[in-house]
Amino acid sequence: MVSNKRLVFISLFLWLVMAGNILVANAATSRIKDIVDIEGVRDNMLIGYGLVVGLNGTGDSLGNSPFTEQSLTAMLERLGVNIRGQNLNTGNIAAVMVTATLPPFKNQGSRIDVSISTMGDSSSLQGGTLLVTPLMGADSNVYAMAQGGVITSSISAEGQAGSVTTNIPTAARIPNGAIVEKEIEFNLADLNIIRLSLRNPDFTTARRVAQRINARFGQGSAVAENPASVRITKTGEYTKQSIVELITDLEQLEILPDQPAKIVIDERSGVIVMGKDVKISTVAVAQGDLTVKITEEPQVSQPNAFSENGETTVVPRTNIAVNESGKAEMAILQEGITLQDLVTSLNALGIAPRDVITILQAIKAAGAMQAEIEVM
Repeated sequence: MVSNKRLVFISLFLWLVMAGNILVANAATSRIKDIVDIEGVRDNMLIGYGLVVGLNGTGDSLGNSPFTEQSLTAMLERLGVNIRGQNLNTGNIAAVMVTATLPPFKNQGSRIDVSISTMGDSSSLQGGTLLVTPLMGADSNVYAMAQGGVITSSISAEGQAGSVTTNIPTAARIPNGAIVEKEIEFNLADLNIIRLSLRNPDFTTARRVAQRINARFGQGSAVAENPASVRITKTGEYTKQSIVELITDLEQLEILPDQPAKIVIDERSGVIVMGKDVKISTVAVAQGDLTVKITEEPQVSQPNAFSENGETTVVPRTNIAVNESGKAEMAILQEGITLQDLVTSLNALGIAPRDVITILQAIKAAGAMQAEIEVM
């Protein structure tokens, strides 16, 4: 029979194993697919110039937007209508820039969304229709054609004494408004070697990615080339398969990304974001308030009785009071404290966020903070 002490020991051991598994599961791990990009698998930016018609008198004016008239004349000539030398009114037409993003591996004939923005002095695109517009890539080749009714999220209302406008009426979108005419050639399935590009380059994270992939697919499958790139080679069971199968399996692997000790500060809004690895050396911090109060109390000066030349005047009088709060305390932040300890210590002083920014910068200047401060 197993003794009671042995049963207690086994139960305690199993509990510790379960607790360890829970801690590991709750660690801030991320899938590899969420922290890397596949080299060559990328979006492509498209841009085009077009005309929006059907506006209710909110289009471009000829005096401020001569390119609208030129575009309208050229378009009508292509359609067999000659209007050169004629007086035109482009109040219902607006020249626009059309932009779109072509995702990777988008097939010919599929549709993508487009965004539209005015170029001239048009006041609103509401109710307009974009005429067929070619969208070109960086190589000047046409990859998509856009056309359709524009959609704005703005509302405009006006009367004789005022007007109200919500959102931006000079920007609009056309969901699925462009048809892909040409595909981006990239034969991913024929590759034997690919590279993973880390979205946040880091030596430790790149090494952990390589180690995790090698543990799953065998040594030699992955090599960390630099903090931003990990090279993957087909090995083992994947040598006769497409690289797509290898990517599909490695994307689901989880690792614990590393991050540098950094503090990000936005002085305009007073937002402070600190990483978990921020550490400081022993330092003393004091914060006090200095208040200067200035009040104006003008006095009325009356002339003496029976004075021949006297007159009533206002004499300025200024009171200035300087008050320095004596409640400021000096707090000692011990060496190697954690982020939670740092926040607790600063909160204990009753310091406002903007004062915290100044204190953090002062601690960094004193050489007592082992972290990078980035000011947005």
